Amino acid sequence: MAPHVANDIPPHLSMWQRVREYAVPPSMIETATARRAVDDWAGACAAARIDVDLDLRAVRDRHGTEFGTRLRADLRRLAPDLLRWHMPRIAPDGRLRPGLTLSLAQYGGHDTGPVRLVVRTPPAWADAGQRMSLALWEGPGDGAPGHHPHPHPERRFRLDLHRHLWDAARSGELAWRSGAVGTPADPPPAPQGHSEQPAGLLDPPWAVANWAAEAELLLRAEGRPRGAFTVRLGARSRVVLELTAPDDSHAPTLRALRDTLPPQEVAALPVLPEAAARLLPDLELLRAGLVTAGRLHPLVAGALTAAGPVSAAGSACAAADTASVLRRVPEHRDPHRVECRGEIHRIALRNGVLTAVDHNPAELRREELLVALGGPALPCLRAIDAVHRNPEALPAVRERLRHGDVAGALAVVEGLLGPDAVLRDGPLREELESAAARRIDHGLFRSGLVAVHPAAGTAGSASAAGRTEGHRPRLDRRVPAAMLSKRGGRSRPRTGLR
Repeated sequence: MAPHVANDIPPHLSMWQRVREYAVPPSMIETATARRAVDDWAGACAAARIDVDLDLRAVRDRHGTEFGTRLRADLRRLAPDLLRWHMPRIAPDGRLRPGLTLSLAQYGGHDTGPVRLVVRTPPAWADAGQRMSLALWEGPGDGAPGHHPHPHPERRFRLDLHRHLWDAARSGELAWRSGAVGTPADPPPAPQGHSEQPAGLLDPPWAVANWAAEAELLLRAEGRPRGAFTVRLGARSRVVLELTAPDDSHAPTLRALRDTLPPQEVAALPVLPEAAARLLPDLELLRAGLVTAGRLHPLVAGALTAAGPVSAAGSACAAADTASVLRRVPEHRDPHRVECRGEIHRIALRNGVLTAVDHNPAELRREELLVALGGPALPCLRAIDAVHRNPEALPAVRERLRHGDVAGALAVVEGLLGPDAVLRDGPLREELESAAARRIDHGLFRSGLVAVHPAAGTAGSASAAGRTEGHRPRLDRRVPAAMLSKRGGRSRPRTGLR
């Protein structure tokens, strides 16, 4: 079945369009760039909501001055806002992929293997604020946070081979690494050992034209000039390819592996990173005309526009995009007009609050007292109450809170209701209170006070009652409803035989 397309826009492009609008606000890019310009890499990370979990003095004492110099140089070149721009995200909301440890750079000279500069995302239950953390990975048993669900670097999500996605000095490589100067990608090869087409192949974001060059970089980093590697196409689908070339003077080419390997050997093969396997979302948005270069990150826009025009549709929608931006700029006029008592009355911000301009204060106090006693309210007061409880800008506020832009959400609320407004019960207040409560969960996770999701405590209570550790709990009234629906709704093999 083909994926549902709303307004002729594929679902994944619709998600990335919202991500590009709300996930990395211009204020974050401006502040992080200004602090990076004065070599304040820690301040730039703070502006991009990245917590720094490393001490340069301790690193220098442990690994030497040369290692500390290389690490400090990479931190100065780090553009944390650009890193957030290119971080892996999940559908349908476009939030950061939770519980991920992603490698940014590798350094040699350690007894247990290379030391890696990594960035981590919290688990889904503690992702309020969409914050990330920067740390060093020194191998197994290096004192990584035990409360993180996946402290090891993930092979599928790695940026040490794609420094142009976070290194400001190498951001110009984005054009040719993403295929902006080449032709659109062809459909990917069929996965080996699978007869049916996985659902993930219905979308077109595969950069097959770049797989050979990216696989050469991957295998060279693994110490293999040629050989086999895998590409993950879906949750249960992967393709095994082989990089071949007659000699070093010929361009490498890809071909399907002739012999079928056992699953154990396939799992041990190098995995092509997602940043190389898929097409750059910004390039797709530009070619589809869903965004203009002026709405992209400055480093991304500079690299793509330097490669030449990428879409005629993107330039054609520039005027409409500019008009939409201008519509979001607050105008110096009354935002609301209400029909009240046979006349058109104005509702505007006065003295920091939203008020009915065409009613004098004494009349408003009498009407508010009448409403408190159970009487009907004026249309102007009903309109003000509706804006306080469920404004039209609530979806924009919700998207900003979902991506951690609390300052942007409060700016929208203050621009609509005024800085001195008192929120009333309703969806708007519930969204703000829920965002504040979720930030407490993130603080508990960062401090290590809550190591796992509260719903996973059922197994711990069972072990406390005398059962073995890790015992699978029974489906009874103590199991949370979400876990009960997941486990109870699973079809059994014998049901399928019937």
